[in-house]
Amino acid sequence: MSTLEPDAPRVDSPEHSQGIDGRRIGIDVGTVRMGVAASNREATIAFPVETVQRETGFKDRDQADIDRLLELIAEYEAAEVVVGLPRDLHAHGSKSVKHAKEIAFRIRRRLRNSGDDTPVVFADERLTTVAASQALRASGVSEKAGRSVIDQAAAVEILQSWLDSRQLARQRENDSLK
Repeated sequence: MSTLEPDAPRVDSPEHSQGIDGRRIGIDVGTVRMGVAASNREATIAFPVETVQRETGFKDRDQADIDRLLELIAEYEAAEVVVGLPRDLHAHGSKSVKHAKEIAFRIRRRLRNSGDDTPVVFADERLTTVAASQALRASGVSEKAGRSVIDQAAAVEILQSWLDSRQLARQRENDSLK
C-alpha cells in the first residue's frame, strides 16, 4: 500500500500577497455525514458550522449534500476549501480516502464550472476524530450528545491544524527573509 501525502498549506496565496487572508472551510468527509467548519477572516481560528448528511454516492449525480457544501463555501466567501485526507498512522490511505477524494473532486468541479477558482486542498486528518472526541468529553458533552456534533468537531480539528501549519510556514518564510 503506498503512502498518500496531504497538500502543504499555501503561504503564497493571492490574498496573502495583498495583506488579507480570507475564510477557510474545513470538511471531514464520512460515509454517512460530513462535518463542516469555517475559520475567521484572518484564517487563525476554526469553529464548527454544521453537519451535512451524506447523500451522494460514487455513481450518483451530485445530490443535496454537495449543493449544501457549495452553499456554505459561498456563504462564508471561502478563500480555500480544506478536505480531510483520512490516512492511518503509517500514512497509508484508509478506505475513506476514496470518499474524501470523490467529494473534493465534485466540489472542485462544481466551483470551476461556475467560474470560481477557489482552491480545494487535502489536509492530514490522522487522529482528528479521536482528538475531537476527547475535547467533547473534556467539555462535559456526553457520548450520546456528542454523536450529533462529532463530525463538526473533527472538521474543526482538521481546519485548525491546517491553519496552525499555515501560520508556522509563514513564520518560517518570514524568518528566512531576515
